[in-house]
Amino acid sequence: MKDSSELAILGGTPAFTNQLYVGRPNIGDRSAFMGRVNDILDRRWLTNNGICVQEFERRLEALLGVKHCIAMCNATVALEITIRALGMTGEVIVPSFTFVATPHSLQWQQITPVFCDIDPETHSIDPRRVESLITPRTTGIIGVHLWGKPCAIEALTEIAHRRNLRMLFDAAHAFGCSHNGRMIGSFGDAEVFSFHATKFFNTFEGGAVATNDDELAARIRLMKNFGFAGYDTVVYIGTNGKMSEISAAMGLTSLEHLEEFIAINRRNYAAYASGLADLPGVRLVPLEGTDRYNYQYVVIEINEQAAGIHRDALLQALHAENIMARRYFYPGCHRMEPYRSYFPNAGLLLPETELLVQRVLSLPTGTAVTEEDIINICAIIRLVLENGVKVAKVLA
Repeated sequence: MKDSSELAILGGTPAFTNQLYVGRPNIGDRSAFMGRVNDILDRRWLTNNGICVQEFERRLEALLGVKHCIAMCNATVALEITIRALGMTGEVIVPSFTFVATPHSLQWQQITPVFCDIDPETHSIDPRRVESLITPRTTGIIGVHLWGKPCAIEALTEIAHRRNLRMLFDAAHAFGCSHNGRMIGSFGDAEVFSFHATKFFNTFEGGAVATNDDELAARIRLMKNFGFAGYDTVVYIGTNGKMSEISAAMGLTSLEHLEEFIAINRRNYAAYASGLADLPGVRLVPLEGTDRYNYQYVVIEINEQAAGIHRDALLQALHAENIMARRYFYPGCHRMEPYRSYFPNAGLLLPETELLVQRVLSLPTGTAVTEEDIINICAIIRLVLENGVKVAKVLA
């Protein structure tokens, strides 16, 4: 274990030779995956709703308990297509504390994202603030399930039903999670998942739309394939959102290791909880109760006043040790272009978001991180906080 003079930020040697990342891809059984790849090559059917994609969709539907799960090339395109299929126009209410793809999927289609503040306890959109943002131009709400924790599903859905709005959930973080015993994927008009390489469950690149609405599913299937309803028959405007066979093969292989990946994430989360316990100014985002979580993200909040150091100083100190922690979702979508130009005063209406983007830190986890790594990471965090004045002086 290091002492203060050995911290890399103070001139010592980094604790880790290789960098530890928040989202280094999980890899399942390579031989099983390569077997599927060889089958794909033998069939010479590489895309256009092949056998692997069809099987992948069936298995997702069974896992999520939904009537329809439509595989896509990525979650951003899945959001764009679903938004259009739902008939959203005008304005849609979204959190600013999310990945920028969420508002981009609206703005890309000339729909105005109206940023709503978050609940500081859950980090998700605050339904108590949604109602005041509804105007005659509002057509929908997008709730985001952050860190694998469901957002306020019932409250948001009630508002949407009462105000005749579409209800879409961005479930990019929440694959394999549940809410009140029901799997995420079956709520709202539809839910969109991300299977990007950085997610604990990946298809290289990919995503999916889950819904129990037959008509909506039919529209999405048309729209993801240029509007083709049969050979040489186009009946709807569409684009290319199809998942390839190679991505579906990775998805099928990852599904076979889903519980293993979650178990490792759970172990890592518990190790962080133990290592960071009673550390002043550090709050580990809780994952409690009987619901199912994927433990994909280990997220802490740094209270500068109590910790004696700003989150960004801790971040730099960790990076110096090759611990590649991340600031999610800094600086908030409302402070990114084009939104900061469109809505220069948005921050005045988002005080909790403004505070949270200065405090949140996501720590390395996944199959590439060991319990011993986590013990060392926690010890370094503790040491940095104990020497906050020295670290701040060096950085200044």
